[in-house]
Amino acid sequence: MNAAKFWAVFAIGVAAGAAVALLYAPQSGEKTRRQVRRKLEDASDYVKDTADTISERAGRAYKVGRSAVEDALDSAGNVYDAAAKRVQTIV
Repeated sequence: MNAAKFWAVFAIGVAAGAAVALLYAPQSGEKTRRQVRRKLEDASDYVKDTADTISERAGRAYKVGRSAVEDALDSAGNVYDAAAKRVQTIV
Protein backbone atom coordinates (compact mmCIF):
# COMPACT_ATOMS: atom_id res chain seq x y z
CA MET A 1 0.00 0.00 0.00
CA ASN A 2 1.49 3.32 -0.99
CA ALA A 3 1.72 6.28 1.37
CA ALA A 4 -1.20 8.20 -0.15
CA LYS A 5 -3.58 5.25 0.26
CA PHE A 6 -2.35 4.67 3.79
CA TRP A 7 -3.01 8.26 4.86
CA ALA A 8 -6.38 8.34 3.10
CA VAL A 9 -7.50 5.18 4.90
CA PHE A 10 -6.05 6.50 8.16
CA ALA A 11 -7.97 9.79 7.80
CA ILE A 12 -11.22 7.95 7.07
CA GLY A 13 -10.67 5.74 10.11
CA VAL A 14 -10.00 8.72 12.34
CA ALA A 15 -13.12 10.47 11.07
CA ALA A 16 -15.25 7.37 11.59
CA GLY A 17 -13.86 6.85 15.09
CA ALA A 18 -14.49 10.46 16.00
CA ALA A 19 -18.06 10.27 14.67
CA VAL A 20 -18.80 7.13 16.70
CA ALA A 21 -17.29 8.67 19.82
CA LEU A 22 -19.40 11.79 19.40
CA LEU A 23 -22.57 9.78 18.85
CA TYR A 24 -22.07 7.86 22.09
CA ALA A 25 -21.07 10.89 24.15
CA PRO A 26 -23.55 11.85 26.89
CA GLN A 27 -24.65 15.27 25.62
CA SER A 28 -27.54 16.91 23.81
CA GLY A 29 -28.31 16.05 20.20
CA GLU A 30 -27.88 19.65 19.06
CA LYS A 31 -24.41 19.87 20.58
CA THR A 32 -23.46 16.51 19.07
CA ARG A 33 -24.68 17.55 15.60
CA ARG A 34 -22.71 20.78 15.87
CA GLN A 35 -19.58 18.83 16.82
CA VAL A 36 -20.11 16.33 13.98
CA ARG A 37 -20.56 19.21 11.51
CA ARG A 38 -17.39 20.88 12.78
CA LYS A 39 -15.41 17.64 12.57
CA LEU A 40 -16.66 17.00 9.04
CA GLU A 41 -15.58 20.51 8.04
CA ASP A 42 -12.18 19.88 9.61
CA ALA A 43 -11.90 16.55 7.78
CA SER A 44 -12.89 18.23 4.52
CA ASP A 45 -10.21 20.88 5.01
CA TYR A 46 -7.66 18.17 5.81
CA VAL A 47 -8.54 16.23 2.66
CA LYS A 48 -8.31 19.38 0.52
CA ASP A 49 -4.93 20.29 2.02
CA THR A 50 -3.65 16.75 1.52
CA ALA A 51 -4.87 16.71 -2.09
CA ASP A 52 -3.11 20.04 -2.72
CA THR A 53 0.10 18.69 -1.19
CA ILE A 54 -0.07 15.50 -3.25
CA SER A 55 -0.76 17.50 -6.40
CA GLU A 56 2.18 19.79 -5.71
CA ARG A 57 4.53 16.88 -5.07
CA ALA A 58 3.32 15.05 -8.18
CA GLY A 59 3.98 18.18 -10.23
CA ARG A 60 7.51 18.41 -8.87
CA ALA A 61 8.13 14.71 -9.52
CA TYR A 62 6.84 15.11 -13.08
CA LYS A 63 9.21 18.03 -13.70
CA VAL A 64 12.18 16.12 -12.28
CA GLY A 65 11.31 13.03 -14.34
CA ARG A 66 10.84 15.06 -17.50
CA SER A 67 14.17 16.80 -16.96
CA ALA A 68 15.91 13.44 -16.45
CA VAL A 69 14.40 12.06 -19.67
CA GLU A 70 15.43 15.18 -21.60
CA ASP A 71 18.97 14.88 -20.23
CA ALA A 72 19.09 11.20 -21.20
CA LEU A 73 17.87 12.00 -24.70
CA ASP A 74 20.47 14.75 -25.07
CA SER A 75 23.21 12.40 -23.89
CA ALA A 76 22.04 9.68 -26.26
CA GLY A 77 21.98 12.18 -29.12
CA ASN A 78 25.51 13.29 -28.31
CA VAL A 79 26.74 9.71 -28.21
CA TYR A 80 25.02 8.98 -31.52
CA ASP A 81 26.55 12.07 -33.15
CA ALA A 82 30.02 11.15 -31.87
CA ALA A 83 29.63 7.58 -33.11
CA ALA A 84 28.38 8.76 -36.51
CA LYS A 85 31.41 11.06 -36.89
CA ARG A 86 33.69 8.21 -35.90
CA VAL A 87 32.14 5.91 -38.48
CA GLN A 88 32.43 8.57 -41.20
CA THR A 89 36.15 9.06 -40.51
CA ILE A 90 36.72 5.30 -40.69
CA VAL A 91 34.80 4.86 -43.94
